[in-house]
Amino acid sequence: MKAVLHYRASAGFRAMLAHQAAAAGVEAVVVDETDDAGFAHEIADADVLLHVLKPVTAAMIAGAPRLRLVQKLGVGVNTIDLEAAKAAGVAVANMPGTNSQAVAEMTLALMLSVLRRLPYLDPLTRRGEGWSPDTDLIDGVGEIAGRTVGFIGYGASPSPLSAALEALGARVIYTARSPKPQLPGRFVSLEELLATSDIVSLHVPLTAETEGLIGRAALAAMKPGAILVNTARGGLVDEAALVEALHSGRLRGAGLDVFAAEPVDPGNPLLMLPNVVVAPHQAWLTPETLDRSLVVAFDNCRRLMAGQALENQVV
Repeated sequence: MKAVLHYRASAGFRAMLAHQAAAAGVEAVVVDETDDAGFAHEIADADVLLHVLKPVTAAMIAGAPRLRLVQKLGVGVNTIDLEAAKAAGVAVANMPGTNSQAVAEMTLALMLSVLRRLPYLDPLTRRGEGWSPDTDLIDGVGEIAGRTVGFIGYGASPSPLSAALEALGARVIYTARSPKPQLPGRFVSLEELLATSDIVSLHVPLTAETEGLIGRAALAAMKPGAILVNTARGGLVDEAALVEALHSGRLRGAGLDVFAAEPVDPGNPLLMLPNVVVAPHQAWLTPETLDRSLVVAFDNCRRLMAGQALENQVV
């Protein structure tokens, strides 16, 4: 069995991949996401595509006549043409839970970075000007303690983060498909969450139902001076409306790991705003996440070779 990892893999990731692939009896090949010719060559006789971020299109699937599985290294499958996979008889599987700890920690990091204006203070300090910041900055920073954090979606990442936030002195509320009384936090409507949260954090998948969820109406309904954090999917947010809310001062700031178009265009107006902290869709990316992900991926390769049911099959 041959598996192709379509990703710019680090040396450490390549070593983990080689080790686990050998243990599973799988030939593993790595192709950089920018190498279209190399990918077309390697996928032509591959059985499994290990998919990270670059969209899996119908053309990619058509160019892989032996392909039997697209294994997402992560949770969201919105970057995969599911209908094309289904039509070609190609299974699609994901791996919920493998990146939850990493995403939870990055979400907290973005919350704190926006509250404490770290991107502003870091270069200022490096220039030897750390003791002479804009005096208005001091009025604009704050603490997690005493604030209300609202989670839209309450899955595997918000759950452990909620306990940490409560330990720091925050109040936690959430909205989800149904209440989760066994977890920290109070279940509320979306309307109440937007109106009362000092920090709103997004943790839902991108679907036809959730696309543009945080648009002008939702932003206008948010508490003045609130912070928006998004480690889920960029398409959940109307970016033009968010720029307006941030520029006007209605929102205090935003912490964004994801964008509507990725990789994010350097000309995106969100990148020009000093009250925005950004990262390149790497909330999930830690060596620990990668190790957990490869265990799941090669277990599914073994299952595929043995004719067994796949774990977390989506299509």
